[in-house]
Amino acid sequence: MFIDKVVVEVRSGKGGDGMIAFLHEKYMPNGGPSGGNGGRGATIIFRANKSINTLFNFRHSKVFIGQDGGKGLTKNKYGRGADDVYVDVPLGTVVYLEKDHSLIADLSKDGQEVVVAKGGRGGRGNAAFKSDKNRVPRIAENGLPGETKRLILELKLLADVGLVGLPNAGKSTLLSVVSNANPEIADYPFTTLEPNLGVVNVGRYESFVMADLPGLIEGAHLGKGLGLSFLRHLERCRVIVHLVSMEDENPYESYKIIKDELKSYGMGLDKRPLIVVASKMDDENAKAKLKEFKKKVKADVMPISSLTHEGIDELTKKCFEILSNTDPFPLGDEAKGDGVKVYDAYKDAKPVFEVQHEKDHVFRLTGESIERTYSLINISTDEGLMRLINYLRKIGVEEALKEAGAESGDSVFLCDFEFEYLE
Repeated sequence: MFIDKVVVEVRSGKGGDGMIAFLHEKYMPNGGPSGGNGGRGATIIFRANKSINTLFNFRHSKVFIGQDGGKGLTKNKYGRGADDVYVDVPLGTVVYLEKDHSLIADLSKDGQEVVVAKGGRGGRGNAAFKSDKNRVPRIAENGLPGETKRLILELKLLADVGLVGLPNAGKSTLLSVVSNANPEIADYPFTTLEPNLGVVNVGRYESFVMADLPGLIEGAHLGKGLGLSFLRHLERCRVIVHLVSMEDENPYESYKIIKDELKSYGMGLDKRPLIVVASKMDDENAKAKLKEFKKKVKADVMPISSLTHEGIDELTKKCFEILSNTDPFPLGDEAKGDGVKVYDAYKDAKPVFEVQHEKDHVFRLTGESIERTYSLINISTDEGLMRLINYLRKIGVEEALKEAGAESGDSVFLCDFEFEYLE
């Protein structure tokens, strides 16, 4: 079964917590702090693999979870780092973040890797906090939490030339003639239910990859028929071959339907190099229809017959000639970009925290920076709790709560930590 779009969830591992420990040995009764750092959590990595050609394996495996890092140990021993999780995907897989459909990666080269969920780093043990002012620290850090993301994986085939046309235009037959591909061929519509790839040899040493896409119908860009599911595979093609069957009652109308669908789909498909092909020239009325067709079409038309092999060599050579002078097209998401993004340290800086007034006498502190720092602090000890309080005081939480209208006795939440505001 050919599956080219799935939604998966990835959860990287949490970093191990740092240890609070002191060295007590026979000849070292006052050995000092010896708590080790926690280990790093597992990172989730997607890797392109040329031996896979479909996303079928993701049909049931839709959640990938990395292990947590080991906790720090006594005698300054580090916790065990978790092994990273590698997930193999087919060449041509494009990874998006589900919540805003932002592009994460385009895995188009064998062995190419991308980190989709970074493992949390391990927390520091109390040995790391030893100083001249605090020789016996009783504080340690928690490991940072891992990341949880929902991702959309879309497979966009790595083909140089894409065959398009109405059902039964002769696309599968053409592919079977010019390559060793064996697509299903029959005299009824929608014989092809999944894309087929074939390598076309031109001359002795040159070749290119041709894709036979399921037949399109009017309204394909809106999801009718099979079009919307497979039009995405044209986004990588540098040349589009539009087959129009001379068996059709009105070839020009058939031509217009597909041309309009390519334009409506967008992604610049209507601006790609296009070869218009009059197929099935072995039909008894084909020559008369071709003559009328050429009068209406504002493009060169190449007549072929897959049955008699008429025009086949000329078509493959024409495809290779255009490919040799056409650079790869960026994917739709890449094309929208405006080059290098320049970051401004002041304009792009996010606030350390924000105060949200959830309801009467209840406030919540939010923000990536404050939540990250809180997740590091181990508040199970008095020193750890004081460290959190000093941090909140330092970044101006008291003043911000007062400006937000907080009154003495109101509840304030920071993640799962609750404290009482006092004026």
